[in-house]
Amino acid sequence: MSIEQSSNLITICSDSIGDTAEAVVQAVIHQFQNQQITIKRYGNIRHEEELRKLMEEAAQHKGFVVYTLVQPELREMIKEEAVRLDLRIVDIMGPMMQAFIDTFDDAPQQRPGLLHQLDENYFRRMEAIEFTVACDDGRDLGAMLKADIVLLGMSRTSKTPLSIFLAHRGKKVVNYPIIPEIAPPQELLSLPPNRLIGLTMKPEYMLKIRSERLKVLGLPTGSQYASLERITEEMEYASSLFNKLGCPVIDITDKAIEETAGIIMGYI
Repeated sequence: MSIEQSSNLITICSDSIGDTAEAVVQAVIHQFQNQQITIKRYGNIRHEEELRKLMEEAAQHKGFVVYTLVQPELREMIKEEAVRLDLRIVDIMGPMMQAFIDTFDDAPQQRPGLLHQLDENYFRRMEAIEFTVACDDGRDLGAMLKADIVLLGMSRTSKTPLSIFLAHRGKKVVNYPIIPEIAPPQELLSLPPNRLIGLTMKPEYMLKIRSERLKVLGLPTGSQYASLERITEEMEYASSLFNKLGCPVIDITDKAIEETAGIIMGYI
């Protein structure tokens, strides 16, 4: 049965914050044409009564439940509730933990939320996010010299969401808009190519995105911003700048943010 044929609700249950399970769910949803899925997330589940209540609610919608539970009593209970309510459940962490036990002869700590403890990595991610937000769209040119990654691209090449995604991976990111009428700053020209990433896409795809953007803003779609002539001009200028800088260039046409971020992490 496809997602389209079944209920459109996926319930996420976690004894931590649940973002691991949601990341997996989102990755799966992108594989299906029908992406009109509602995700309801329950985090920090610690007691059996909480678990029972959310399972009963999920059963009313006839969707399914995805869970990341490490406490043995909750793991056992969710299986019992699934049988009682005739509800499909998907264990995200269980098979991986069992493989770890079988292969390395070790035992899990069974403590919820270890991934999100306030350790050095957590503070590094928070610092990266604050840095990246403050430097969005070329607001602080001097910050380029402190950045781990500088994203370059014309308008509507997903620079901002990609920057934030990378920041959540602990990378300080500056994104800079490429505009033919504005010469690149000296800070940009002084950076080594391995800290620069160029973003581009197919002209017809860009034309569609910009036209839709103008509709959302209530502006006329016949403006120069959404003309193929202007887009071609910007792309030719961007291509010449990328060549001058000697940086890698990624065509983001039809690529999800996660996919593009994975390519960038591979480069650096």
